[in-house]
Amino acid sequence: MADPTQPSIRHATYEDVPEILAMITELASYEKAEDKVLATEDSLKRTLTFDQSGTSSHTNKGFAKTLILRLPTSPTHTGDEPQAVAGMAMYFNNYSTWRAKPGVYLEDLFVRPQYRARGYGKMLIQALAQEVLKIDGARLEWCCLRWNEPSLRFYDSLGAKQMTDWVSLRVDGKELEDLAMGRTKALKSGS
Repeated sequence: MADPTQPSIRHATYEDVPEILAMITELASYEKAEDKVLATEDSLKRTLTFDQSGTSSHTNKGFAKTLILRLPTSPTHTGDEPQAVAGMAMYFNNYSTWRAKPGVYLEDLFVRPQYRARGYGKMLIQALAQEVLKIDGARLEWCCLRWNEPSLRFYDSLGAKQMTDWVSLRVDGKELEDLAMGRTKALKSGS
């Protein structure tokens, strides 16, 4: 039986979507990017994979999974609501061609401010590392904003290494449409 004084981590169910969206918005606020959030409950329901232990029979395959950390059923901190959602780790699988193994890419790690400094971020990262091992994976990777020094120090303390030789690249919005439709300068010229 689980210790009622310890938090729990499990995969999100369909019923967790409002909390997931709230934490996405809270994270965007922390990153000063609230205006960039386009996610809705409906879009999350269409694109996430959910654990089937909830009350819904939702069976969407989805593209990403979310680990939810809930407070203990018998909290030890004054004012904590039993089983309140304290944080999440949203992730998806990636692949290493050189190792011919799957991995996990952490899209977002978020612990609500009032629950920080309790080890919950460490617990979520450890749970993700366990997910990598479950699939006989090669690595766990993620990105962090350069200005987020507290997080960078935290990740360093876990043994994560900054990939300074690599540059993150992204194509989205109109540029993605142009690339898909062959409307970029390079694709038009054939070079």
